Amino acid sequence: MRLSFPPFVLTACLLLAGCDLLGIESPEKTAAARDADGRAIGGACRHAGRAIEDCYAIYRKADRAAIFAGWRDMNDYMRENKIEPVAPQLTAQAPAPRTAKADPATDKASAEAPRTAPRARDAKPAES
Repeated sequence: MRLSFPPFVLTACLLLAGCDLLGIESPEKTAAARDADGRAIGGACRHAGRAIEDCYAIYRKADRAAIFAGWRDMNDYMRENKIEPVAPQLTAQAPAPRTAKADPATDKASAEAPRTAPRARDAKPAES
């Protein structure tokens, strides 16, 4: 008995088999990469002598569980080998929240205005 597959089924099977060649990442691969990044971030924070809370605040997008696992692993490693933390050369700054971008012309005018003058929204309406 001869099996006959329609050409589109065979083509679909071949395309799905080559997803890795196309650069499409599986959810498992993406999750493993995020976990590895979080562990690396946690280990680097511990090596730099940062508190775990500071690490969470600086790297908000990273997975907290992975950061903690990396921090804990590095802490154990540093204790076993009596390694001192290395002071960071640059100060860590948490990313500032994004705000709406204002027009540069209005920013310049507001910077030149005296600070003691009441703002338009603070002014009381005129009574008739």
